[in-house]
Amino acid sequence: MSAQTFSVPAPDGGLGRRKLLVSFRWLLGLYLIIPVCLLLQGMDGGFWHNYLRENLPSSPTHFLLFQIMFGTPHIIASATLLVTNGDYFRHFRRKVLWMTAVVAVVFGVGSLFIPYRVLYIAVACWTVLHVLKQQHGVARGVCRLPEWAFRLLLWLSVAAGIFIYIGIFLNQSLDAGQAATIRQVAGVLCAALLVSGLVCQRYADTAFAKWFLWANIGLVVSSYYLYVHQYYFLAILVPRWVHDATAYSFYVTHDYNKHNGAPQNIFYRWAAACKLPIVLVLPLFTFASAFLLQAYGDTVINFFSQHLFGITWRKVATVGLLGYLGLLHYYTEAITWKQDSPYRRYIGFCP
Repeated sequence: MSAQTFSVPAPDGGLGRRKLLVSFRWLLGLYLIIPVCLLLQGMDGGFWHNYLRENLPSSPTHFLLFQIMFGTPHIIASATLLVTNGDYFRHFRRKVLWMTAVVAVVFGVGSLFIPYRVLYIAVACWTVLHVLKQQHGVARGVCRLPEWAFRLLLWLSVAAGIFIYIGIFLNQSLDAGQAATIRQVAGVLCAALLVSGLVCQRYADTAFAKWFLWANIGLVVSSYYLYVHQYYFLAILVPRWVHDATAYSFYVTHDYNKHNGAPQNIFYRWAAACKLPIVLVLPLFTFASAFLLQAYGDTVINFFSQHLFGITWRKVATVGLLGYLGLLHYYTEAITWKQDSPYRRYIGFCP
C-alpha cells in the first residue's frame, strides 16, 4: 500500500476515523526500480546476449501493456479526482476552462502552421518538467535544501532529462551527428548534476535526506546510462514508474481520507453500497478506463463516426482525448497540490 494508517483525535477528544499518511520511506522505496533496471541491463549484456535490448520496444509507448499500466491510469485518476468532486471542480473551473482553450488554440489551430517537431519538443519539455518537478518537490520536504540548491538540482535534472527524452523519442528522425550531439549534451548535464549533488548534499542533514537527494539524481543519471546503451524501454521505465507510483500514492491516500466513512461522490457511494474497499475504487476505475480507451477507444469512435457521419476519425481517443487529458494534467497538477489547495486537507506525511 502507498501509505501508512494512523488515527487522529476527533474534536470531542475521542478517537477519530482512521486515516492514511503518505510514507516517505515508501516513496523512497519506489526508486529501487533504478538498481533493478541496471541489473537487467547488466544481465542482458553479460549473459543474455542482448536479448532484452533487441526485443523490447524501442519506445514504451509502442507497448500497449505499458500504456495501460503507466501514464494513462494516473492521468485519468488526476482528471477523475478533479471532476467527480464538485467542490474541487468549482474551485478550479476557470483555470481548467482557460487551459482547455489554450490547448485547443495551440495544438488545434497551431498545429496547422507550427511544425510537428516544434510541438513535440514543447510537449517533451513540459513532460520532463512535470515528472521531475514532482519528484524534487516531494524530496524537498525531506532534504530541506536552500532555495538555490533545490533549483540548481531541479533545473540540471530537467535540462538533462529533456535531452534524454528527445534522444529516445526522436531517435529515428535524427541523423548520426544530431544524435551524438544530444548524447554529449545530456552527458555533460548529467556530469554537472553529479558534481552539484556532491556540493549540495552537505545541506541534507540526515542520512535519509541524502538518500532522497541521490535517488532523484540517480533517476536522471541511470536513465542517461540506459539511453546511451540503447535500452530505451528501461530508460523510460525508470522515471515513469517512480513518477506514476508516487502520484498514485497521493491520489489513493487523498480519496481514502476524503471519502472513508462519508462518501461524497457517486464512485464512493457506489463502492460503499457494494462493500468495495475504498482503496481499490480509484485504481479499478482508472486502470479499466485506460484499458478500454487504449485497446478499443479509437475503434469504437471511428465506427460510430463512419456510420453516423461518414467521416473517418483516427486516434481520437488515444491521441485526442488522452492527449488533452495529459496536457490538462500537467497544468492542474502544478496548482491542485499547492499548500492552499483544498486537496491538501486530505494529505499528510509520515517517515
